[in-house]
Amino acid sequence: MDAAMSEEAFEAHEELELDLLLEAIWRHYHYDFRGYSRGSLHRRLARAQQRHECDSLSHLQHLLLRDHAVFADLMGFLTIQVSEMFRDPAYFRALRELVVPHLKTYPSLKVWIAGCANGEEFYSLAILFREEGLEDRTIFYCTDISPAALQKAQAGIYDLDRIQQFTENHRLAGGKRSLSDYYTAAYGAAVFDKSLRRRAVFAEHNLASDQVFAEVQLVSSRNVLIYFDRELQDRALGLFGGALVRGGFLGLGSKETLRFSRYSDAFADFHEAEKIYRRNLKALEEFSDAA
Repeated sequence: MDAAMSEEAFEAHEELELDLLLEAIWRHYHYDFRGYSRGSLHRRLARAQQRHECDSLSHLQHLLLRDHAVFADLMGFLTIQVSEMFRDPAYFRALRELVVPHLKTYPSLKVWIAGCANGEEFYSLAILFREEGLEDRTIFYCTDISPAALQKAQAGIYDLDRIQQFTENHRLAGGKRSLSDYYTAAYGAAVFDKSLRRRAVFAEHNLASDQVFAEVQLVSSRNVLIYFDRELQDRALGLFGGALVRGGFLGLGSKETLRFSRYSDAFADFHEAEKIYRRNLKALEEFSDAA
């Protein structure tokens, strides 16, 4: 019984330290991770503690409040930046074959890639839109919480050993040209053509604290919500709904869903298997309290 109480007390202490750490980050650096999944945060911060040789979260908090470089490094642990071009090719094929015909009816387009990470999702969509003749009428808003990730996205440089997988994904997604047409290989890296970025705007945006980004026809935010708790998921979905024009499209990751969300009735299934939804023709006010 005493051992059980001791374990409970330890867990309570760990949760308190985590609460204080997240509050310190919010108040000192203005990055809000308080609505992120607790289990995921504990795993990531455990790795950060090892990296900085900290025996507790309190020790880690002490370091990051006094050294901005420690916080900058910590951002790499707190924001997952793992993706690949045309990840889940069936999703991009569904966009190409089913969503693009609707998008072609608009004289101009805005696409919000929320949580663009290191840019793989953006380049996938930019290539798809070029192949479908939509690039010249589209502005891509690429947002992420991590400044370092945005810099990598703007550079468009990826290890050459990843290109084989990117190429196969592009083919399976219905690519109409060779992926090699879009990059130059040199010194073990693939540098994607800067012309793909000429219609892109890269900006910091925090789904936990910032407001609606823009009025758009497509929001693609894949494998972001899985790291949020239910309340923050609802906030993000409210932002997406508020940003989308009526009849606009929302694409989520393969393990994400609108089910059980407070906004589930505001979207209709468009392609259930690939987690593509369409904003219902309802009043915008239903999303007004998301911020």
